[in-house]
Amino acid sequence: MTLNEFNQLDTLAAANALRQCCVSEAWVVRMLGARPFEYEHELYATAEACWQGLDRADYLQAFEGHPKIGDVGSLRAKYANTKVLAAGEQAAVSDADEQTLRALAEGNTAYEARFGYIFIVCATGKSAEEMLSLLNARLSNSPDDELAIAAAEQNKITLIRLQKMLST
Repeated sequence: MTLNEFNQLDTLAAANALRQCCVSEAWVVRMLGARPFEYEHELYATAEACWQGLDRADYLQAFEGHPKIGDVGSLRAKYANTKVLAAGEQAAVSDADEQTLRALAEGNTAYEARFGYIFIVCATGKSAEEMLSLLNARLSNSPDDELAIAAAEQNKITLIRLQKMLST
């Protein structure tokens, strides 16, 4: 859709389009309140500003909209209504060997036990091995540092999805 088409959507349809990019309700509400957007770069800047103004609970809600890296069953279930915009985000995982997939699953379990939410990484363009390396490196972060890193990764994902939304 074009930016003009997005601006002309009714509130419910626009909210649904935004939820395909990020499931934080606070972010969606803020984005709806900022419409209409004159330029795409304004939409992206507003998305980032809205994201930066959120709190821990909003970030955690956004994280819930993601499958665990490498969990194919979770990918299918959670991406059912966002499959167009999320397509290809974890494509490299499908080519990973069994050992790497097993290590990702174990790392995700350790990560979730340590931080209370799944590992969030902008997977676009990263191999399974790169994601595993990032996951292992981030396991030693403090909870506050890790939340900031995960939130920054979520912001990258959201911006990529907004760009895809306007190019489909």
